[in-house]
Amino acid sequence: MKKFEVYKNIRKRAVIFGLPISLFALMMISVIASLLVIIFSFGFAIILGVLVFNGMLYIGLTKFANNPQLLQFFKVFPNSISNKKSSAISYEED
Repeated sequence: MKKFEVYKNIRKRAVIFGLPISLFALMMISVIASLLVIIFSFGFAIILGVLVFNGMLYIGLTKFANNPQLLQFFKVFPNSISNKKSSAISYEED
């Protein structure tokens, strides 16, 4: 009889509609806020604007989920790594 291991890290790569759980939650918050805007304002232009905004947000979030380096503006590691203690005291003479 086969034995199967329990896969405990299933939430790390779980996706819903192509988005990770955190980005999907952000999308759902946007959808709920958009529904509130639609309910309390009856303008046709606002309804179209909300639909376009949600569509663009979904496209942007899927692109970000596929390539997370898009929002990385600075280097992760410094140019040099040292074990020297950092101190504000200057030992050099002026």
